[in-house]
Amino acid sequence: MVKTQLEFFEPEVEAKEIPVSFFEVHDPSFANFVMGNAPVKQLATGFDWVEGPVWFGDANCLLFSDIPNNRIMRWTPGDGISTYRAPSNYTNGHTRDHQGRLISCEHGTRRVTRTEHNGTITVIADHFDGKRLNSPNDVVVKSDGSIWFSDPHYGIMTNYEGFKAEQELSCNVYRVDPGTGAVTEVVSDMACPNGLAFSPDESVLYVADTGAMFDEAAERHIRSYDVTGEAVTGGRHFHTVNAGISDGFRVDTDGNIWSSAADGVHCISPEGTLLGKILVPELVSNVCFGGRAKHQLFITATTSVYSVSLNRTGAQQP
Repeated sequence: MVKTQLEFFEPEVEAKEIPVSFFEVHDPSFANFVMGNAPVKQLATGFDWVEGPVWFGDANCLLFSDIPNNRIMRWTPGDGISTYRAPSNYTNGHTRDHQGRLISCEHGTRRVTRTEHNGTITVIADHFDGKRLNSPNDVVVKSDGSIWFSDPHYGIMTNYEGFKAEQELSCNVYRVDPGTGAVTEVVSDMACPNGLAFSPDESVLYVADTGAMFDEAAERHIRSYDVTGEAVTGGRHFHTVNAGISDGFRVDTDGNIWSSAADGVHCISPEGTLLGKILVPELVSNVCFGGRAKHQLFITATTSVYSVSLNRTGAQQP
């Protein structure tokens, strides 16, 4: 039998039994999202734990965090890897605001910051209710300019991704008002909220709970919440990846969620159904869309950064 880069799998077949190359198709629609002649490429390797990819189209580069090495790295097509910022205060997740500025989650300083166009740093949030944040992890910007971020305790549990310290707050998701800068708690029913993203119309907020990494009794699923203005309601189970945990994820223009997992990137429909997988040889931490037409998926995975061209377009990526 001749193996191809694009293979279909019957739902009852366990993926671990099939030695495939790039993709698994669990629903026929996924075959239209990926291209058999567009390989998964390793762009760079040799890091310790990479996270937080964000694409800068105006600069034609990808930024991402190498957390334990306390630096933000830059990958540019044709030029490869360079250091964007070191030390970086052990940054983790990144995004851009609607003015094109870099928004970063810093474990080392337990804060969310903005890098201005002149290179200066503005603190967006470092306290809530008079207490220090834990270690902001991932961040998204809504169309109204508000900044939403998750705040688990991973960066203060050990000295590997920050500085070991006392936890002062429970692990929640917060919103920063674009006008006043006020920080409000919007999600408080998770063990360790991690990756987060809005649906294309911003009516739904998806948040990953990765509490199971340190507590076997905790959940390891993605939850969805209804968004009304500044508030969220109706937290409910949305999807549980079948390999490892869902860490970071992004959404395409049709509302499909592209989530990290232990065996690669899982594509999940807006109804919570697994459509297919992009297989990656390392544990994936996060993804973002970018490239010429926002059709490239950039993947941070343990020690390396990968990319693959898709027949999809990313949503909410400046």
